[in-house]
Amino acid sequence: MPVDGHSLHANLFASLIRIKRPDVPLWVVVRNTLAVVLPLAIGLATGHVAAGLGISAGALDTMFSDQPGPYRQRVWQLALASLAAGLAALLGFLIGDRLLPMLIATAACGFFGGLLVVFGTDLARVGMTSMILLVVTAATPRHSVADALGAAALIFAGGLLLMAFSIAAWPLQRYRPERHALALVYRGLASLARQGPGASDEAPALSEAMNTLQHTLLGRHHAHGRAMEAFGVLLELAERMRLELIALAELPAVGGIEPVKQQAALVLEAIADALELGSPPEQAERALARLTAAVRERLPGNDGAAMHVDALVGQLAAAVRNANWAGSRGEQRAAAVELTLPAALRGGSVLDTLRASLTPRAVAFRHAVRSALCLSAALWISRTLALPHGYWLPMTAAIVLRPDFGATFSFGLLRVVGTVLGLVLTTVLLHVFPTNPWAHLALLAVLCMAFRYLANAHYGIAVAALTGLVVILLSFGGVDSAAAVGDRVVNTVLGSGLALLAYLLWPTWERGRARAALADMLDAYADYLKALAAPEQRAAHRETRTAARTARANAQASIERMRVEPGTPLTLLELAQALFANGNRLARTAMALEALLDAHPNLPEQAEVSAFVQRSADALREIAAALRDNHTTASDFGLRALQRSLATLLEMADEPAVAAQLAHLTDRLVDNIDTLAHVVGRSQQTVVAGKTRARS
Repeated sequence: MPVDGHSLHANLFASLIRIKRPDVPLWVVVRNTLAVVLPLAIGLATGHVAAGLGISAGALDTMFSDQPGPYRQRVWQLALASLAAGLAALLGFLIGDRLLPMLIATAACGFFGGLLVVFGTDLARVGMTSMILLVVTAATPRHSVADALGAAALIFAGGLLLMAFSIAAWPLQRYRPERHALALVYRGLASLARQGPGASDEAPALSEAMNTLQHTLLGRHHAHGRAMEAFGVLLELAERMRLELIALAELPAVGGIEPVKQQAALVLEAIADALELGSPPEQAERALARLTAAVRERLPGNDGAAMHVDALVGQLAAAVRNANWAGSRGEQRAAAVELTLPAALRGGSVLDTLRASLTPRAVAFRHAVRSALCLSAALWISRTLALPHGYWLPMTAAIVLRPDFGATFSFGLLRVVGTVLGLVLTTVLLHVFPTNPWAHLALLAVLCMAFRYLANAHYGIAVAALTGLVVILLSFGGVDSAAAVGDRVVNTVLGSGLALLAYLLWPTWERGRARAALADMLDAYADYLKALAAPEQRAAHRETRTAARTARANAQASIERMRVEPGTPLTLLELAQALFANGNRLARTAMALEALLDAHPNLPEQAEVSAFVQRSADALREIAAALRDNHTTASDFGLRALQRSLATLLEMADEPAVAAQLAHLTDRLVDNIDTLAHVVGRSQQTVVAGKTRARS
C-alpha cells in the first residue's frame, strides 16, 4: 500500500480502470441466470408473461444473497432475503400512490435497512434489496389488497426459486462448500510456502480465507456428519502448518530449506485439488513421498530448520490422510478434534449489537440515518417534480449510498458511467437483434450472466449489463425499451449526487477512526503475546491468534477507506502504513514463537522466556495506548537489556538448536517493538512540531 498517488483524482481514475479478477464460479452464474430467465421463458410459452416477470424480478433482486457457504447458511440467507423482498414489495404495492405514508415507509426502511450493515455484508444486502423493492414497486401501486398480495407473492417466489437452485446440489454434494473453503485455504498455504526468504507478509488472501473457513466449518449454520470430523482435523492442521511455514521463513537462511518448501507447496496444492474434486489424494501422496525423500537428502541433522521441517512433514502426512477420508463418499476414521468458533469471530447478541450501534458515534447508526433521509428525499424529489421514471432516482440512491466515503463515491461514479454505457449498449443491441421476444430473452440471459460474473470485478461494466438487463425486463412488461433513455440517465445522476451529498452533510471520516483501529490491532497482538507467555494455555493461543488476525483485517480495511477520502493528512496515512507493515512483522515473529512452543512444550529457561514475552506484551500495550490517546510513549522499555540477559542464559542451555532459535526470535521481537515505538513517537513529534508552528 504505497503512499504514492494518494489523492482523490488518482483514486477516481483508478476506480474507473481497475478490473479485479472475477471470483464467481461459473456454476453460480449459470444457476442465478436460470432463476431469472426460466420463469420469464415459461411465462412467454404459456401466455402468463406478467407472472413470469414478477418471479424473474424477485430472483434478480435476491441474486447477490446467493453467496458461498454451507447449504444451511444459504437457506437461511436466501429465505430471509426473499421474505424481506416480498414484504417490501407488498408495502410498495399497497401505499405507493400516497406520498406521506410512502415517505414514512422509506424513512423506516432506509433506517432499519441501513442499520443492518452492523451485521455484515450479507444482511446489508437484504436491507438494500428491501429499499430498492419498496421504491420500485411503489411506482406501480395495486388498487386492491388481493392484487398487491399476488404481485408480492410472485417476487417472494422468485427468491425461493433462486434458493432452490442454490441448494439443488445439497443431496448429491453435501459437503461441497466445506471442501471448497478448505481447498482455498490449502492453496493459500501453498502460496505461503512458495514465498522466498525475506518476504514481509503472508499470501494476501490467506487470512481472509482462514476466517471464512472457520465460519464455514464451525459457524452457526455448519453442517453435521462424519466427514465434518475430518474437516475439523484439516482446519487445525492448516493452522499448525501456517505457523510452521512462517517459522521457517523467520529462520536465518539455511541451505536446503527453499527446495523443501517448494516441494511442500506441491503437496498442499495436490491436497487442495483432491478436496476441490472430492477425489482420493493420490497425487498428494506421491508429492509427499518426494518431499520426504528431499528432506532426508537436504536437511540431515537436528538443527532448528530440520525440527520445523519434520513438524511440517508430519502435518502434511496427516492432512493427506484426512483428505482421503473427507467428503460425503468417504469413511471417516480420523480422531475428532474438539473445535469451536473462536470468540473473535462469533456474533454477539442481536439486541446487544443493535443497542451498541444506536449512538451518533457509531458508523452503522450514521449510515442508517443517512439512508433514511436520503431515500425519503429522493422519493420526495421524484414525486414533487413528477420526474418520468422517477423511481430510478431513489433506487440509485439506495444502491450508491454506502457506510464510507470511498465506496459511495466510486459506486456513484461507476453507476453513472455504467448506466450511460448500458443504455447506449442496449439501444444498439435491440436494433441489431430481431424484434422477437425469444431473441430478447436470449439477450437478457447474456446480460444477466455478465452482470453476475463481473459485479465484483468492475462495478461500472456490471452496471452497464444490469441497465440493459432491466430495460429488456421492463420491455416484457410493456415499457418501451427505446423511450426515456435520457430520463433514466438524469435520475441516475441525481440519485448518485444525492447519495454523495448525504454523506458529505454528515460524514464518518475514517481518518478520525484509523488510530483506534490500529491501536486495537496492536492490543490484539499484545493479547497474543500474553497468551504465548503461558505455554500451557493452548486454547488461548488459538483464540488470541484469531482475534489478532481479525483486528489486522479491520486495520487494513480502515487504511484502505482512509486512502480514498479527501483531506486525509499524508502524515497520518504514512503513520498508518508504517504501523501496519511493522505490525505484520511482529505478528510473524509471534507466530514463529508459537510454532516453537508447539514443538517444544518445555523450552530452555522457560520461566525467563515467559517473563520476557509478558514484558514485551506490556510494552506493546503501552504503545497502543499512546497511539489511541495521541500522547507520547517511552522511548526505551528496557527490552533490549532483558533480551541480552536472556540470550546469555540460553547460550548455556542443553538444547543449542532450540536455544539459538529462541535467541533469534526474542531479538526480532525487540526490534519489532522498538520500531513500532519509534514510529508512534516520530508521529507525536510531528504533531507537536505542527502545533508549535501554528502558534508561531
